[in-house]
Amino acid sequence: MQHNRRTWQSMDEVLKAAEQGDSAAQTYMGICFQTAQGMQQDYAEAVRWFRRAADQNDPAAQCYLGFCYQTGSGVPQEFGQAAKWFREAAEQGDPAAQFNLGVLYETGQGVAQNYAEAVKWYHAAAEQGEPQAQFNLGVFYETGQVVPQDHEEAVKWYRRSAEQECAPAQCNLGLCYETGRGVAQNVREAVKWFCRAARQGDKTAQHNLGVYYASLEAAEKATAEGAATETEGDTAVSQ
Repeated sequence: MQHNRRTWQSMDEVLKAAEQGDSAAQTYMGICFQTAQGMQQDYAEAVRWFRRAADQNDPAAQCYLGFCYQTGSGVPQEFGQAAKWFREAAEQGDPAAQFNLGVLYETGQGVAQNYAEAVKWYHAAAEQGEPQAQFNLGVFYETGQVVPQDHEEAVKWYRRSAEQECAPAQCNLGLCYETGRGVAQNVREAVKWFCRAARQGDKTAQHNLGVYYASLEAAEKATAEGAATETEGDTAVSQ
């Protein structure tokens, strides 16, 4: 979700705006303290600024504050509070918050476990291009949990996520091509996506590539041995 954000020429300008109640400046101050951008890292101070902006209904700040509660950064870990702030932002259309709220519903952290709600929020985030949500949504469609099993729909979401370099989605898309689930079987495409995922360190993709190349090597060896046997047979006959 895009927000109208001001630009400032210096940190002094940001701080002045934040102290005067500008929620965008307050959110930026929180980010700077959280990431040690231009100042010493201080999670508690980050939370203070996120909270000031979140109390003004700033969705980005609400999402950041939810993340702080989810991870216990600057505040005690409290999934109920994380869910509260993620929901505030998600209902305003923030895709990161929608994804994170979906995760809480899927895992049952801070809210009662509810896969249907998880899918609802994943779908909302996925439609806005959030790659992790697209991947998770693909998994639900592939397994047929909560939603009707639909391999073509799974492939659609895996592809959207994979094109944004989400390694697990690239691996799963490769598996779909390898097995012909939801897409025409195409080993070359499978290997392409396994390679892209493997380069990012995806262990499953690396394993699948190893199996593919081992089978290819075995096939080439068998072909070579067969050709050699035929040659020997032809030689014996000509003698």
